[in-house]
Amino acid sequence: MSLLGGIRPPIAILSALLLSLAGITALGFGRAGEESVPKAVMTSQQHFAEDGAVAMRASIDESAADLARTAGLFNAGDPAQPDAVVDKIGSVYQKWVGTAVVEISSGKMLAARGENVPVTAIDTSKLSEKDGLSPRMVRLANGETRLLSLQLLSWEGQPQQLLIASSSLRFPGISLGKFRSIAVIDSTGRILSSDGIPESEQVLTEDQRTGVERSKKQLKAFAKVAAKRAEEHPLKANVPGEGGYLGVSGSLRGGTFQGDRAIAGYAALTGPEPGKGTVATSLGLTVVAMVDVAEDPTRVTDPLFGLLAAGALLLIGALAVGVLLGTVQRPLLRLFLESRRLTRGDLTRPVRVPRHGEAARIGQALERLRRQLLGERSEADTAGAGRRGRIGARALLVVCGVLLLVWSGPMLLLVNRADATAVVPEQVTNDQRERTDTLSDRVRRSLNEGHADLVSVAGLLGARTSPEDMTKVLDRTRNEHGRYRSLYVRAADGTILARSGESPRLPDAPKDGGKDGGKDGRPFADDIAVLNDSGTEPVIASYAELSGRDGSTVVGEFRIDFINSLLKRPGLGEIRVVDAERRVLGGNSGYLAFEGLPSARLDELAAGTGQKTGMSARAGAVVYRDGSGVQVAGAAPFVGGGAAKSLNWMVVSWQPAAGLAIPEYSLQNRTVLAGLLGITAAAACLGWLHIVVVRPLREVAKQAESLAGGDRRTVLYPRHHDEVGAIARSLELLRQQVLEQRKRDGAAATAAPAPVPPQAPAQAPAGRN
Repeated sequence: MSLLGGIRPPIAILSALLLSLAGITALGFGRAGEESVPKAVMTSQQHFAEDGAVAMRASIDESAADLARTAGLFNAGDPAQPDAVVDKIGSVYQKWVGTAVVEISSGKMLAARGENVPVTAIDTSKLSEKDGLSPRMVRLANGETRLLSLQLLSWEGQPQQLLIASSSLRFPGISLGKFRSIAVIDSTGRILSSDGIPESEQVLTEDQRTGVERSKKQLKAFAKVAAKRAEEHPLKANVPGEGGYLGVSGSLRGGTFQGDRAIAGYAALTGPEPGKGTVATSLGLTVVAMVDVAEDPTRVTDPLFGLLAAGALLLIGALAVGVLLGTVQRPLLRLFLESRRLTRGDLTRPVRVPRHGEAARIGQALERLRRQLLGERSEADTAGAGRRGRIGARALLVVCGVLLLVWSGPMLLLVNRADATAVVPEQVTNDQRERTDTLSDRVRRSLNEGHADLVSVAGLLGARTSPEDMTKVLDRTRNEHGRYRSLYVRAADGTILARSGESPRLPDAPKDGGKDGGKDGRPFADDIAVLNDSGTEPVIASYAELSGRDGSTVVGEFRIDFINSLLKRPGLGEIRVVDAERRVLGGNSGYLAFEGLPSARLDELAAGTGQKTGMSARAGAVVYRDGSGVQVAGAAPFVGGGAAKSLNWMVVSWQPAAGLAIPEYSLQNRTVLAGLLGITAAAACLGWLHIVVVRPLREVAKQAESLAGGDRRTVLYPRHHDEVGAIARSLELLRQQVLEQRKRDGAAATAAPAPVPPQAPAQAPAGRN
C-alpha cells in the first residue's frame, strides 16, 4: 500500500484535525475577553502617538523649510535691514517664539523679536563645517527646551549675518481631550516638553495632587521604556501586517491608580517615505501619549462555552468517523481479504457480502465468480446482478459532511454574533473624536501655511520685479512645497504675468467683482476658496496681493492629492473632508467630488457638529447601529484662525466596530475561524476520500458486475496502489482464472471419444410362396 494512499490516511487525518480543533476551541474561546483593557484601546493609543509624531515632524520640517525659503528670498533681493527681516518673518509666520539676526564676524546682535534667543549656545566659528547650520536643541535655565533653526543672510559687499529662529517643542493642534497627557522625549528618555498634566499648584485637593505626582512619575517611566524601544529597527519593533506607520511605534501598560489603568502609546519621529530622513528625524525625538482608562475586570465570555463547543465537536466528529469506519473502511478491507482468498484458490467458503453500497455490489460479484469457478450456476448468474445496496459510499460521505456541517455552520454564521451585543469602549469613541479633531486642525494649518507662503512670496515681488525673476521665485517655492499644482502671478485684468506648474484653472476676472471675485481686481472674495462646485476634482486656490502693482496677485492652486495625503492615518477608517454644505471635497479612499456623505447618520452627525456650542463648534463622535453593523464615527469642524477659517470645512471619519480589537468581535472572529477550520477539515478529508477511494470504488463495482455477468474481455487495471487497487488486481486474476477454466473445459470436451450410435437388427429375407 502507498504511504498516503488508501482509505486509512484520510480518516485518520480527519480524526486528528477534529481532535485538534476541539482542543483549540476548548482552550482558545475562554481567552477572548481576558484582558481588562481591550486591545482596541491599546492600539488606539499607539495611533494617537503616531498622529502626534506626524504633526511634530511636519511642524519642525515646515518651520525649517519656511526659514530657509525666506532667507533665500531675502538673499535673492536687495540688502534688507535686520529689523525689516525679523518684522517680515513675524508678520507672515507666527510659529516662532523668538527670532534674531546676528553678525557672524563680530557676534553682534543686530535685531531681535520675541523672547530672548540663546545665541550664546551657537558657536559661530563652526558654522562653515558640515551640518553647521543644522537645527539644534538648547535647554534653558528654567528647564524648558528650545529648537534653534539657523540660516545665512548674505549680500555682496556686506558682512554675513545669521538668522536664528527659536521654537518650543509644543504639539501643533493636537486635541488631547480629558485625562490625556503627551510628551516629547529625546533619545535618552528625558522629557523635553509635555502637555496635559497640570502643575501641583493648579489643583485643589490632596488627592488631586497625589494623582498629578503619580501621573508625572508614570509618564517618566513610560518615557524611559519608549526611548529604549525607539532604538530598535522598525521591521523588528512593529508587528508585521499592522502597517500605516514607517517608524517605531507601540503601546505600553502601566500601573493602576484608584481603579484606572495607565496606558500609553509611543512613536518615534520618522520620514514620510521609507529610508528618507528629514530635519526633524535627525533630532532623535519620540512622542509618548498617556491616558488613564477604567479597567473592566469581568470577562466577556465564559470558558464553559468553549468546553461545550469542543464537547459537541468531539461527539459529532466521533459519530462521523464511526460512520466512515463502519460503513466504508471495514467493508472495503473485508472485501480486500475476501478477494485475496479467492485468488489463492480458497473457494470452499462463501464470500461475506457487505450489506450496502458499492461494497455489496463487489461482494455479490465475487460470490458469483466463486460459484462460476466451482462450476455452479445460480439464479444470479442467469438473471444478472443481484440486488444492489441502495446507499452508496458517496451518500455516506454526504451524511458525514452534513454531520460536520451541523457543528461548523452555526459557528460560522449564527453563534456569538457581536453586532447586537458589542460594547464599544468609551475610550475608543473619545479617541475617534480627538484624532478626527487633530486631523481637521492639521488640514486647516496646512492650508494656512500655503497662504502664508503666498504672502511671503508676494512681499518679495515688487513693482520692479521682472517676469523672469517672478518665474524663478515661483519655481523655487513650488519645488520646495508639494502642495501646489500651479503658482502664477495674475494681473487685475486676468493676464498671467508669470507661471510655474500646470495651467491655471482660475476663471477670467469678473468685470464688477462678481460672485467669485472681490473688489479691486481680487481673483475671489476670500483668501482661500473653492472655485468650482461640480466636476471630477475641486479647484482650491489661495492668493496674496502684490504691493505696488495695482491689484496684481500671486495665486496658488492646491493639489487635491496633497490634501488627501494628510488624511491617510491608520485606525480612523474612512475619512472625508466636506464643505459647509456637507459635500465631499477630499478623502483617504475612493470618492466622487461634491457627492454627499454615504449615510444619513453621518450627515446628521456632521450637521450637529457644525452647530456652535458657546464660542465655536466642537468635535463630536457617536456609536450607532444599523443594518450594516456597528459604526464608530467622528466629526470635527475647522476651529481656529487663519485664512482657512472662512472655508467652514469639516473632517468626518467613520469605521466599522467589527474591524476593532473589541472582545465581542474577537470572540466572534474566533468562532468564525473555528467554523471555517471545521468546514475546511471536512471538505479536505472527505474530498480526499472521494477522489482516492469512492470514485475508483464505484468504477471497480461496475467492472466486477460486468465480469460476473460474462464480460471476460475487459482487462481490469488498478488506479492506485491501495485497497481498491488490490481488489481490482484480484478481480483481474479471477478473470484470468475463469478464462483458464473455460479453456480447460473446452479442451476436455474436445479430447473425449465420440459416442457410437446403436445399430438396427438385420431383417430376415422374405420367403417364397
